[in-house]
Amino acid sequence: MKASTSFKILGTDIKGILLEPNMISHQDQIWLKMWQENSPELRAKAVEWRKQNALTRIERPSRIQKARRVGYKAKEGIVVIRMRVGKGNMRKKRPVAGRRPKHLGVTRIKPDVSMQQVAERRVLERHPNMKLLGSYYLYQDGMYLWYEVILADPSHPRIFKDREMRGKIAGLKN
Repeated sequence: MKASTSFKILGTDIKGILLEPNMISHQDQIWLKMWQENSPELRAKAVEWRKQNALTRIERPSRIQKARRVGYKAKEGIVVIRMRVGKGNMRKKRPVAGRRPKHLGVTRIKPDVSMQQVAERRVLERHPNMKLLGSYYLYQDGMYLWYEVILADPSHPRIFKDREMRGKIAGLKN
C-alpha cells in the first residue's frame, strides 16, 4: 500500500499575502478561487458593472464576510456603494507654450494615495452626511478597479440607538 502524503497548500490573498485555507472563511475562499481563475460569472458581473455609473448604491454587499469584517450590518442606516475607479498612472499635460523642458515630467507620475483611498474619498464627497466604516477590493479589469464602500448614517435612529455602532462611528475621523 502506498502511504498517502498530504500537503498544506497555501492560497494567495488578493494583495499577495499567503494564507492557509482554514484561516479564511469558505465564502472568501470561493471568491478568491473565482478571482484567481477569472471565472465567467465574475467577468459577466464586470460587464454589467462597466455599464453602470461609477458610483452605484447596491442593496447588499457582494463579499458578505469581508463587509462584516469592515463593519457592515444588515440594518437601516448602513449603505453599501460599489465604486469604480480608473486604473493607470496620473496624467499630466504636455507644455504647450514656451521652451520645452529637457525632462517633460509627463509620464511615470504616480499618485500619492492608493486607488482604494481615492474610491473612499469620491464616495464621501457624494455622501457628506455619512461616515465611512470601511471598504474592500472587489474586482479589476484592464481599465477599472471596483471597490465596495460601507457607509453609516450617524443621524439615523437605528444607528443612533445601537451602542456598538455609535461607538465605532464616534471613533472615526471622517
